[in-house]
Amino acid sequence: MNARQTTAEVVVVDYGLGNLRSVTRGLERAGAEVTLSADPADFSGADGIVLPGVGAFSEGMDNAGPFRETLEEEAEAGTPLFGICLGMQMLLTTSEEADHAGQGEAEGLDLVPGKNVRFSRDQTVPHMGWNELDVQRDHPLVEGVDGQYAYFVHSYYAVPEDEQAVVATTDYGVDFASIVANEAGNVFGTQFHPEKSGETGLRILRNYVDYCVERR
Repeated sequence: MNARQTTAEVVVVDYGLGNLRSVTRGLERAGAEVTLSADPADFSGADGIVLPGVGAFSEGMDNAGPFRETLEEEAEAGTPLFGICLGMQMLLTTSEEADHAGQGEAEGLDLVPGKNVRFSRDQTVPHMGWNELDVQRDHPLVEGVDGQYAYFVHSYYAVPEDEQAVVATTDYGVDFASIVANEAGNVFGTQFHPEKSGETGLRILRNYVDYCVERR
């Protein structure tokens, strides 16, 4: 990559459970050069890595197993790692969404310490539709989106161990973390789908691309 490059080269991880086409199109609209890859060798040359996700937590972690070590190494190296929906939940330590045997909690990547819990019976699940983002602290991903609306589809939500990991919250009978980030700031995720969230989502994806360029 040369110094005159003004866009980011982003790898979208293809582990079989992502909303891959929409995520790829959204990132391209945001100005990224996107590679869809199931080869961990491609990750090390990228400016950023996106972990999408739709479906069950345990299946997601099983499918992402071959990528786990590389994702951990890239996160430690400071590469911007962006989890979307299930991909965000997989960044946490555990999930109440049971393992394949239906017993105990399933283990995540543990890049953002915490657990995923299910909405209570007082709420309709899945939480589906447009809800407001309430930014709690500064982070490059949320520049210009406080008070805007994003599109959600989920039954579980993240509860980070450290309150400082909560970048934005959303009210659905309970204030839950809709955007989280690790202490270093380079590993983060959105519980909603930016690729389905109109201009708000596009702004977030552009923020991500800009962040990747700045971190390069």
